[in-house]
Amino acid sequence: MKFLDEAKVYIRSGDGGPGSLSFRREKYIEYGGPDGGNGGRGGDVIVEAVANLNTLIDYRYQQHFKAQNGRGGAGRNRTGADGTPVVMRVPLGTTVLDEDRATVLAELETSGQRAVIAEGGRGGRGNASFKSSTNRTPRRSDPGAPGVERTVWLRLRLIADVGLIGLPNAGKSTFLAAVSRARPKIADYPFTTLHPQLGVAAVDGRELVIADIPGLIEGAHEGAGLGIRFLGHVEKCVVLLHIVDGTSATVARDFRTIRDEVAAYGHGLAEKPRLVVLNKIDALDAKTLAARQRALARAAGGPVPAMSGVAGTGVVAVLRALAEYLTPRVEAAS
Repeated sequence: MKFLDEAKVYIRSGDGGPGSLSFRREKYIEYGGPDGGNGGRGGDVIVEAVANLNTLIDYRYQQHFKAQNGRGGAGRNRTGADGTPVVMRVPLGTTVLDEDRATVLAELETSGQRAVIAEGGRGGRGNASFKSSTNRTPRRSDPGAPGVERTVWLRLRLIADVGLIGLPNAGKSTFLAAVSRARPKIADYPFTTLHPQLGVAAVDGRELVIADIPGLIEGAHEGAGLGIRFLGHVEKCVVLLHIVDGTSATVARDFRTIRDEVAAYGHGLAEKPRLVVLNKIDALDAKTLAARQRALARAAGGPVPAMSGVAGTGVVAVLRALAEYLTPRVEAAS
């Protein structure tokens, strides 16, 4: 299934039904009077978050959504039926933006959460509503109010606990495959990951949802490589796992490259907790490992764990360290 994390759709809520202009005409009632009913309300356009979706691909093939108009009122004080709403089902983590792509209309993060993004027009009043002591035979009824027509953008941000960042071929996909049942593409050339991947890892009876995004390179915030458009998928993560390739002779510079690109992206990502890890230690001798671990620790400003996603060395310790960042949130939820 193709991954799609942004879609443009056109929506229109239903018009309100017109009120009725009607008078009672019954054989044995001398003064019939007005009996025109009100029109029904137009249908809303609603977005609903569902748990079994993970892409917006459906909105590539259907981009126009129109709710049903309200039915008109009728004689005998009969109110018109309300229009049927349109429900757009989206994955968890979807943000609905106005046409300017800056105004947030709704954010849907929990299963079953709903938001009305276009209200239906109210129904018009029938002439029975205008009857008064001074106007016994009103010959007036209102048309229904028009619905709302607008263009909106759907933008998906994956819901995960841990976000993986790093240069291409740093071993992010290998780590995800080692700790979860996710099967991302793994190869010995850059940019094997072309779209975000999710996996669930378990450690000490706890589960961590991990998001892997395409690798960043220097100048990504200016569009180099695949750019920074996928960084939005780790905006909602609790902690970032920054994986550095231990076989690189410039581990400190590699770390600073990603750190600077994340800072240039903004949106509070640079302020998130971050665990920096030296990967691929199975390909290093003890002396080289110690030297590169020291260099990376100086650049990162703190201790740096070492691991090998391929061999599994140190992977459990990294998962336990990540789980510690999630403890406050788990306790708060309980």
